[in-house]
Amino acid sequence: MVQDDGSMVSVRGLYKRFKDLPVLLNLSFDIPRGKIFGYIGPNGAGKTTTIKIMTGLIHDFQGDVIIEGRSIRQRDASLSSLIGYLPQQTALQEWRTVDQTLRTFGRLSGLEATEVSSRIDEVTQMLGITEYRGRKVSKLSGGTLQKVGMAQAMLHRPKLMVLDEPVAGLDPESRVLFKQLFRRLSREGTTVFFSSHILSDIEDIADTIGILGRGRMRYIGSMEELRGRVGRNTEVLLETVEPMPDNIMFQGIPHIDHVERITDNRFQMTLQDQKYVDLVVDRTIKAVLANGRHVRGIYPTKQSLESLYLSYIGSEDEA
Repeated sequence: MVQDDGSMVSVRGLYKRFKDLPVLLNLSFDIPRGKIFGYIGPNGAGKTTTIKIMTGLIHDFQGDVIIEGRSIRQRDASLSSLIGYLPQQTALQEWRTVDQTLRTFGRLSGLEATEVSSRIDEVTQMLGITEYRGRKVSKLSGGTLQKVGMAQAMLHRPKLMVLDEPVAGLDPESRVLFKQLFRRLSREGTTVFFSSHILSDIEDIADTIGILGRGRMRYIGSMEELRGRVGRNTEVLLETVEPMPDNIMFQGIPHIDHVERITDNRFQMTLQDQKYVDLVVDRTIKAVLANGRHVRGIYPTKQSLESLYLSYIGSEDEA
């Protein structure tokens, strides 16, 4: 028995190789209870390997994973019941109906027979798939199949949800549904750990972001902390009433690093330093008026996670 340190998950010194290829190199991090942890990194960085170790699908590794104070190496039915897992590729028996599939998963996850039906009612309603309960898995669309996979992962009310690319392939409406669901689970005390290549989704909901690179945790912290570390530039969005024919007017404004034309009347300016925001805004308004146009809006915007991620990975590569 490992002493509980207050975290839902503690990853300690994970090493994993596939033949001669190192995948994880002394990986360590913690996830507090009830928080949403977004896990990002380039393809091949080791995200899925981390997830498979956490969920007990990979046994041959060095280090340890502690889940609610218990080592994954002493995994048993009670520890497994703490975890809900959605793999990157949802694989279900195609000849069974959704209802049959969820009933089987419910019993395997330790739910009492009397509770399975009511719980299936709840999760299928949350995910908007009640109408598909009688349909065979082989007849489901990719998005609906992903929702069935999510339903089985949360069916037994796990304390930890481990989700590998859960929003991949979903339409925008379903992505919003999943993000709302993650927030709801977090409010109810469930810890959510998910990887995604859709960085805007992680930016929207993650309390903590972990950036994995070359088998190591390159960064772990909040969006604001990441901005403080690598957010060297400030972006200012300008929208004019009339179309602007070119970018000439920006050439006389100091401290602008570059300008991106979004539409004929919308421009994204990247400044050399945040301390120049007020000066650039003032000079830009004057320049627009001097060109006989009018300003509809101008305001600083925060760097996106995608921009910060690229900046951080770039600075790491140069180090």
